[in-house]
Amino acid sequence: MEQTYEAAYAELKQIAAEIENESVSVDVLAEKVKRASELIAFCQKKLRSTEQEVNNIIKQMETKTTPS
Repeated sequence: MEQTYEAAYAELKQIAAEIENESVSVDVLAEKVKRASELIAFCQKKLRSTEQEVNNIIKQMETKTTPS
């Protein structure tokens, strides 16, 4: 199943809360930070992709509404 932005963001918030509350043991801290960096990269990629898609749709709409 493909990961969604919402699921990645929720997991990222959970990891951040665990780290802030110091409920993460030193043994798994590096693993949590690595996972957080993966989630951040995924979210950034998703946002860039969505922005590009929206821009393309707007350009298509502008070309259709511009009289020839």
